[in-house]
Amino acid sequence: MSNPSSLWVAQFNPGDRVKISPRDVGFRGSWYAGTVVRREAKNTNRYVVEYDQLYADESGEKLLQETLDWIQLRPPPPPEKKKVQFKFEEEVEAFYSDGWWEGAIIAEHSGGKFAVFLRGFEEQIVFEEKDLRLPVQWVKGKWEPRFEQVQREKENSNCSKEVMKFTQGMQVEVLTDEDGLKGAWFAATIIEPSGEDKYLIEYKTLRNDDDTEFLREDIRACNIRPCPPEIIVVDGFKVWDEVDAYYNEGWWVGVIAKVLINSNYVVNFIEYDEKITFNQADLRPHQDWLNDKWVVPSDV
Repeated sequence: MSNPSSLWVAQFNPGDRVKISPRDVGFRGSWYAGTVVRREAKNTNRYVVEYDQLYADESGEKLLQETLDWIQLRPPPPPEKKKVQFKFEEEVEAFYSDGWWEGAIIAEHSGGKFAVFLRGFEEQIVFEEKDLRLPVQWVKGKWEPRFEQVQREKENSNCSKEVMKFTQGMQVEVLTDEDGLKGAWFAATIIEPSGEDKYLIEYKTLRNDDDTEFLREDIRACNIRPCPPEIIVVDGFKVWDEVDAYYNEGWWVGVIAKVLINSNYVVNFIEYDEKITFNQADLRPHQDWLNDKWVVPSDV
């Protein structure tokens, strides 16, 4: 297993402008503007930061300073390159109470306004379009779209081109659109073609409502892929590795957030804002099916 000291860690300098994820439970899922004051100590990855608009007391005379781990900091995200057309159920960040908060669009109003459910507040608030942005993540020193955006782009790309043909009895994985299961891949068997670019499949782990037999569904070909080849992980995973975790009968994409003992890992499911502990036996390196071949993310 890799030495933790060799893992990528962000470095900040005094005076750097940053976005800060406060440590208080009530601020979970938010990012606030601030400045790095100093490193806590020479050989640590903790920093003293000062907020732009959060204060140390109710008088509002002294700006709040906190000492936080590096993972709670990130540079200000780049401006969006093109105008975004927000959609119903889109994951967004909304500027509210002097910070950016994670949420989802639940309704569109006239005048370019959107109702957003903010998870941190557990309430619905209406925002103007200018106060919304698509979420991005800062990974190993670079900005990347959130997983759900990448997945949607992959799906749209796959369904807009000619897809591979599948044969009866072929073992595959299927991307379902069932509520609560979106984003996961499930093992299945091709039963037969069921229309133009569609196949009747039978899941190998999901059962029908009566629990009398395995569930069968018609699935678009662009949401079917061959089973990925096995990759043997000799030295274990390390922080930031992108993995598939076997959970609720399917494979879900996540990122290694922490390495534990006995080949256990904390996996961060960024799309669902949830962390779960898995043994290595229930993890596999993440691979993408692109242009009729399997690639690992570092090769894309």
